[in-house]
Amino acid sequence: MIRLNSETPSSVLQEVKKGDLVTDTFSKTGLVESIETSDDGLYRIYTFHLVTGRTIIIKR
Repeated sequence: MIRLNSETPSSVLQEVKKGDLVTDTFSKTGLVESIETSDDGLYRIYTFHLVTGRTIIIKR
Protein backbone atom coordinates (compact mmCIF):
# COMPACT_ATOMS: atom_id res chain seq x y z
CA MET A 1 0.00 0.00 0.00
CA ILE A 2 1.33 3.43 -0.95
CA ARG A 3 0.61 6.41 1.32
CA LEU A 4 -0.23 9.59 -0.56
CA ASN A 5 0.08 12.84 1.36
CA SER A 6 1.88 16.19 1.19
CA GLU A 7 5.10 14.55 2.44
CA THR A 8 5.21 11.84 -0.24
CA PRO A 9 8.26 12.42 -2.51
CA SER A 10 7.55 13.41 -6.11
CA SER A 11 9.45 10.35 -7.33
CA VAL A 12 6.96 8.08 -5.52
CA LEU A 13 3.97 10.06 -6.84
CA GLN A 14 5.25 9.62 -10.41
CA GLU A 15 5.65 5.84 -9.98
CA VAL A 16 2.05 5.20 -8.89
CA LYS A 17 0.19 3.37 -11.64
CA LYS A 18 -3.29 2.10 -12.37
CA GLY A 19 -4.19 -0.80 -10.09
CA ASP A 20 -1.92 0.20 -7.18
CA LEU A 21 -3.43 0.14 -3.68
CA VAL A 22 -3.16 3.62 -2.15
CA THR A 23 -4.36 5.46 0.96
CA ASP A 24 -4.43 9.07 2.14
CA THR A 25 -3.96 7.80 5.76
CA PHE A 26 -7.43 9.07 6.77
CA SER A 27 -10.51 7.63 5.10
CA LYS A 28 -9.66 7.20 1.43
CA THR A 29 -8.21 3.79 0.53
CA GLY A 30 -8.56 1.84 -2.70
CA LEU A 31 -7.18 0.82 -6.04
CA VAL A 32 -6.15 3.53 -8.49
CA GLU A 33 -8.55 3.69 -11.44
CA SER A 34 -6.94 6.67 -13.20
CA ILE A 35 -4.33 9.37 -12.64
CA GLU A 36 -4.31 12.97 -13.85
CA THR A 37 -1.29 15.26 -13.60
CA SER A 38 -1.45 19.00 -14.17
CA ASP A 39 0.67 22.07 -13.49
CA ASP A 40 -0.86 25.37 -12.42
CA GLY A 41 2.44 27.27 -12.62
CA LEU A 42 3.05 27.13 -8.88
CA TYR A 43 2.27 23.51 -8.03
CA ARG A 44 2.27 20.17 -9.80
CA ILE A 45 -1.11 18.62 -9.02
CA TYR A 46 -1.56 14.84 -8.90
CA THR A 47 -5.17 13.63 -8.92
CA PHE A 48 -5.72 9.94 -8.18
CA HIS A 49 -9.20 8.59 -8.92
CA LEU A 50 -9.97 5.43 -6.96
CA VAL A 51 -12.31 2.59 -7.96
CA THR A 52 -14.35 3.42 -4.83
CA GLY A 53 -15.33 6.74 -6.43
CA ARG A 54 -13.15 8.82 -4.14
CA THR A 55 -10.36 11.16 -5.25
CA ILE A 56 -7.01 11.94 -3.65
CA ILE A 57 -5.42 15.25 -4.69
CA ILE A 58 -1.78 16.02 -3.88
CA LYS A 59 -0.11 19.39 -4.62
CA ARG A 60 3.71 19.42 -4.81
